[in-house]
Amino acid sequence: MATDRTAKVTWQGSLMDGSGTIEGVGSGALGPLDVTWVSRADTPDGRTSPEELIAAAWASCYSMSLSHALAGAGTPPERLETQVTVSFQPGEGIVKGAIAVVGTVPGVDHSSFLAEAETAKQNCPVSKALTGIPEVTLDATLATA
Repeated sequence: MATDRTAKVTWQGSLMDGSGTIEGVGSGALGPLDVTWVSRADTPDGRTSPEELIAAAWASCYSMSLSHALAGAGTPPERLETQVTVSFQPGEGIVKGAIAVVGTVPGVDHSSFLAEAETAKQNCPVSKALTGIPEVTLDATLATA
């Protein structure tokens, strides 16, 4: 059975002069958050953007996917630190996604870690939803335990 997640946003005014508020999410874990065109296309100034929220969703999804892949290979991670950067170009949209992960994974060799990191990049549901992004990079580093 599918699990539904919701978010509610109220926008007032035009794109350039208006502003919005992410009122919250169904779980109650997030919100309210302010969003404006300027915070999206230029300086955040304490506000968020759709791309920042996509980066957060992607980083958490990727971490779960990699953790699952590593555990399935018999080498569950001790720790994964994932940072995702989503690059937005006004007039074009999202032009790049960059995933950087540092993993502390006892019992795994470097090449196996890289293979599982690439598999996670391909299999993460958020990655699959974002297949229209022209460039997606992965920088996977295996830390020493």
